[in-house]
Amino acid sequence: MIKLKSTLSLVLVFISFITYSQTEDAYSALLVPLELKTKANAVVRYEKKTVEILSSDKIKVTKKRITTVFNEYGNRHINAVEGYDDNSTIEDIEAHIYNDFGEEIKKVKERDFIDASAVSDISIYDDNRVKYLKYIPLKYPYTVEYTSEVIHKNTAFFPNWQPIDDYYVSVQHAEYEILNTAGVELKLKKENFDNYNIQEISENHFVAENIHGVKYEAYTPELKTFVPRYKVALKTFKMIDVQGANNNWSDFGKWMYDKLLTGTDEIPESTKNHVRQLTDGVDDKIERAKLIYKYMQDKTRYISIQVGIGGWKPMLANDVDKLGYADCKGLTNYTKALLEAVDVPSYYTVVYGGRGIRNIDSKFSSIEGNHVILCVPNADENIFLECTSQTNPFGFTAGFTDDRDVLLVKPDGGEIVHTKIYEADDSVQKTIANIAMDNSGSIVAEVDITTTGYQYSIHEGIENETERDQQLHYKDYWDYINNITIDNISIDNDKDNIVYKENVKLSSANYASKSGSRLIFQPNMFNKVTSIPPRYIERKLEFTINRSFKDIDEFIIQLPDGYEVEAMTESKELKTKFGIYKFQIEKLEGNKLKYVRTYILNKGNYEKEDYKAFRNFRKQIVKHDKSKVVLAKTL
Repeated sequence: MIKLKSTLSLVLVFISFITYSQTEDAYSALLVPLELKTKANAVVRYEKKTVEILSSDKIKVTKKRITTVFNEYGNRHINAVEGYDDNSTIEDIEAHIYNDFGEEIKKVKERDFIDASAVSDISIYDDNRVKYLKYIPLKYPYTVEYTSEVIHKNTAFFPNWQPIDDYYVSVQHAEYEILNTAGVELKLKKENFDNYNIQEISENHFVAENIHGVKYEAYTPELKTFVPRYKVALKTFKMIDVQGANNNWSDFGKWMYDKLLTGTDEIPESTKNHVRQLTDGVDDKIERAKLIYKYMQDKTRYISIQVGIGGWKPMLANDVDKLGYADCKGLTNYTKALLEAVDVPSYYTVVYGGRGIRNIDSKFSSIEGNHVILCVPNADENIFLECTSQTNPFGFTAGFTDDRDVLLVKPDGGEIVHTKIYEADDSVQKTIANIAMDNSGSIVAEVDITTTGYQYSIHEGIENETERDQQLHYKDYWDYINNITIDNISIDNDKDNIVYKENVKLSSANYASKSGSRLIFQPNMFNKVTSIPPRYIERKLEFTINRSFKDIDEFIIQLPDGYEVEAMTESKELKTKFGIYKFQIEKLEGNKLKYVRTYILNKGNYEKEDYKAFRNFRKQIVKHDKSKVVLAKTL
């Protein structure tokens, strides 16, 4: 059995070699298989990434990638770029460019690559740089062969494999191999290999062939959650001469605490005395934490600093105290030190921050995350603090670090926990409006919008804009109202209760349309759903609704004198797995109408077969939000 498997592996390697030794085939755009051109801006004709583990603190990564580009959207997929710093050395980098017939038209040597700071636009100081190919084609298609060899002395960041690295990119041949000549013990994890044409040639050697491009579809989860990935980490690694152990998250978190955080949290005695005076007499630890958080926000500001151990070690808290700025790591560590001075325990926390929801992989410990926040434990609840914001309310994470697995870095080891989930009842937008309509169909209205939770995060910040930008904001917010004039704006950002209140007075000429002696108008004036998700003949991918919310609307409409309701839409209620929608219109005394509407959207992961029903749910909402009332003149 063993002999048969070895023979089969040799046959597969031989076939792969024969297929791709004919390099002229890979360089000619005319020879791209027709089926790989569909849904593709570019095709990876050949890619081989070889990672040689020379020791626990040294790896060599060799790449060769041949990419045919069909249009301007495919230019970025040549992936001709390498990062480097004091612990990564580019030994070789080169590119060759070919026309559609596979004839070489340009050779790019290392000196011709652009050399730039990796984060120069946002960082006050960093030691990360990149070399990349900048090529403006005269015509499409064209093909780029890119080769590189890089030595890394920082083995904490191990190159993983994801053959499908973006939408609209097909793969003709992609190969990944690890040469573990040092015999370092590895952690390995396959993800989403099923249903893809991937062969395991030998241990840690894979080949993917003839994989069609993935078309983006609305509400699709993050690409890496459903395409093949091979994750690798060293159980013993080094991050800039600091050795670490990585058998599990407990080990990894212990290493972070001991090697990255210990000794960085000293602050001046004068600052300790100041914050102790600030919290003197406050017995509740959470109330003390609120005062410290506000002190930190007022004293500091965020700025990117990509130095230290692999960009992962925070600035010294002493330096943050003196300078008044730091990155997420430094500000979080500084806040932790301030809290410690007033006897409030807290934990440095690694997270993937972003509007999209991405988890730390709880089953596979490795270098993960792109952001750091602070956790303040409180009985059975963890309170998370965003230390880079000068305006965030205490404990508010909606929209950036909510509802995801994160890593707590504790003295005794790492622990995976989940951040706060904002349910529909937590994320409410309530819109109350009083409207007066005259006999020309024009309206004058006062609108109150109150938001909480995730919806607070969408609205918060308007109060800091100029008057002109506020005007433009509300005109854009109600862009379906013609001839709108914003007369007055008043905003109250209640950070203690995390409630955002907007009061807007406005008018609109000829809001209602005239038809003879009748006036016709839509009673949902201030919170319409206007867009329908795209239609797909055959949905290919599952879909995700990341967050729940609830909208509650109540509008009182004073009808013009001399008019009465001739016709109006009947009440409607929709109940689906995706949410609830209902509205009703009723007549009130004094020639008034009351319009009441509720829309609840449920977060969740749904099968692709459910998409048509979800789209229909939204389509019905758009339709009913346009419901009309017809007014007729009284005799």
